[in-house]
Amino acid sequence: MRTFILVISILYFSPLIAQHTISGSFSPAEDFTWLIAYHLQPGTQGYIADTAITDGEFSMQIPPNAATGTYRLVYGVPQEEYYFDVLYNGKEDIKLEFDAEKGIVFENSDENKLFNSYFIEINAAKQKFIDYYTQKRTDKSAYNKLAENLETLQTSYEESTTGMLLHQFVKANRPYIPSNYEASETYWQHKKDEFFKHLDINNTELQASGFLSDKLTNYVFTPVSMVKTSKTATEKILMENVKTVHEKLQGTKAEYRVHIFQSLWNIAEANELDETADFIYGSYLKNLAQKTQNEELISEIETKKRLQIGAKAPEITWDDNGVAKSLSDMKGADCYIVIFWSSTCPHCLNELPALHKELKNYPSVKVLAVGLEDNAASWEKERAKLNRFEHAIALGKWDSEYANIYDIHRTPTYFILDKDKRFIAKPESDRDIIDFLKK
Repeated sequence: MRTFILVISILYFSPLIAQHTISGSFSPAEDFTWLIAYHLQPGTQGYIADTAITDGEFSMQIPPNAATGTYRLVYGVPQEEYYFDVLYNGKEDIKLEFDAEKGIVFENSDENKLFNSYFIEINAAKQKFIDYYTQKRTDKSAYNKLAENLETLQTSYEESTTGMLLHQFVKANRPYIPSNYEASETYWQHKKDEFFKHLDINNTELQASGFLSDKLTNYVFTPVSMVKTSKTATEKILMENVKTVHEKLQGTKAEYRVHIFQSLWNIAEANELDETADFIYGSYLKNLAQKTQNEELISEIETKKRLQIGAKAPEITWDDNGVAKSLSDMKGADCYIVIFWSSTCPHCLNELPALHKELKNYPSVKVLAVGLEDNAASWEKERAKLNRFEHAIALGKWDSEYANIYDIHRTPTYFILDKDKRFIAKPESDRDIIDFLKK
């Protein structure tokens, strides 16, 4: 009898641990060679499997004990740029086609087909509300029809995805739907007021995916008004939004909060919202990074802050035949160019002499060229050819003090400073410098 029960038990549970695959094609085939799958978890990810992409085709076996959830498929480097996400429910194979120009299409997988169709349809329906307001329409019956269609669409997806992984995403994404006509400003304010009504911040499946972080960044940076405001007024609103996100995240793990505030900081910094970026870092992110012992993140952000447009250039000092000189003591120019170069760098030996010649036409510009060198011999020879530049040497090359302070990873690297020695541009080449000076 015991043997019989054991056999039945094995037969009964075997489907629960069946092995599934993620397979399909990549196009153009010659651009892709390898695919890695990670299981996303709140603020981090865990390796699942990898496989070669041969002639554009791949098939990846998912371990039978692999957890369900959101999987990140990475197909290039840097990994944070070349990826797409899929839902894996442990019940079905996933087959897809990925085109570098057109994106992803799922040949099978109900979860992922419905995921894509839901967000395409719901976003289109929401866009019609935005269009209604931007077009300054006043037809209330048309407005109510938009609301009715949005409610019908949302409800149908909530019902049809019951029991699926997708269901929690659909419910969390329920948009604000007015019951009656609302003027533009009222609509946007109600939309903001009810933003978190259906969003379960503590749902670890939502945390693990990019869905929740996207929702939170949209909350912070999407305007709640059609009226244009000044940058100062906008940043005040953004900082209040950041405070709200901080309050909503209370009770979540510190690692996840680091992930969210780092995402917010990255967006603020990329859009030159310096006051907002400083607020995010100083009020929340730095403390969280210290709490989670993420010193690398602190170093990365403080380097970016140190070198951001508008910041005062860090001091550089050097000895010129026994005379102590410094960047801060350079005078008499409308702008200054700081160049990090090396006498053993072929690009430098091409660009710097050309720039040296061109700058004869710009007497109000002064240059400090910092040589990143292993020794002074070749540097002395090459710098003599650039006699209108000030010259400093940083022995130790990539490991030197100034290479670290200015975050130098290639030569030549250029910075343009205003008369007060604040960063105003970071050109990529000598030609970019001249183009900047011509403006």
